[in-house]
Amino acid sequence: MNSVCIQALQRAAAVALVALFGAASTSAQSLVLAQTIDLPVVTGRIDHLDIDLEGNRLFVAALAAGSLEVIELRTGKRIARFAGLSEPQGLAYLPARRRVVVASGGSGRVEAYESAPSAVASVGNLDDADNVRFDARSDRLFVGYGRALAVLDPQTLAVTGRIELPGHPEAFELEASGRRVFVNVPSAGQIVVIDRQSSTIASTWAVTGAAGNFPMALDDSSNRLYVATRRPALLQSYDTTTGKRVAEVPICADPDDLFFDTQRRQLYAICGQGVVEVVRRREGDRYEVVERLETAPGARTGLFVPRLSTLFVAVPARARAAAQIRAYTIK
Repeated sequence: MNSVCIQALQRAAAVALVALFGAASTSAQSLVLAQTIDLPVVTGRIDHLDIDLEGNRLFVAALAAGSLEVIELRTGKRIARFAGLSEPQGLAYLPARRRVVVASGGSGRVEAYESAPSAVASVGNLDDADNVRFDARSDRLFVGYGRALAVLDPQTLAVTGRIELPGHPEAFELEASGRRVFVNVPSAGQIVVIDRQSSTIASTWAVTGAAGNFPMALDDSSNRLYVATRRPALLQSYDTTTGKRVAEVPICADPDDLFFDTQRRQLYAICGQGVVEVVRRREGDRYEVVERLETAPGARTGLFVPRLSTLFVAVPARARAAAQIRAYTIK
């Protein structure tokens, strides 16, 4: 093929690429900013969020500020602040008891709050207490700490069981229709699968080709577990019936929260580089980043609420801007 033909083909390819990406950049966004809530006294890192749907309240673990912030979503105003906490990280709101449970990594304490500023129940000696999940079927709380999961009574917060792990647990998910708990243990490069009925480790799955498996999301209906890694930044999909990785796709840097949207068959990756990416599952196990939303550097945690079709993103304070919670409606 002569040089003229090659140049013609290169020009045609360039035109095609411009048309493709130009069309993508002008397509309508599915994440639309609907509400911005300022948190003027919150400084530093913000960790996890949870929601009281009946009371229309959002709970925010302000880790660096040492407080639990309570926001009334209708007005977009903070209505309560529980201060004096030591690095609050994990949250779980228990609707039947109308209380929020807070795990504080600095003190190793897990505390329950209702309306008063003092805890109604608490437990200590849970070093680096982190993520919290509530199992409504068995009426138990699971808390990641140290190198284990603790099982707590949700009324008294008494520890009723412990499951030892090969390292510190990060994100973990409970099967809705089964008895397993999937736990990310990045220091071991593993996903640990726990039988929560017997409180024993059922199996371990190696995370290969990447490291830093922190956030996780579960699609029970399709037997898919999603894990985001940081080195490199990848979204990995695992078949929960076999434990085998079936797909992966590059995503934004420093992912820290990951959510699966069952209705739209897509995931939301919240990344510390200041980006939210929407990853859609196509037929079979093909995944594609279909949208990229700029947020702010350090905005790496949030909460997806399916009943509201809303993704909340926590934005830490910057030099000239207060900390914020941004609520994005999903079309």
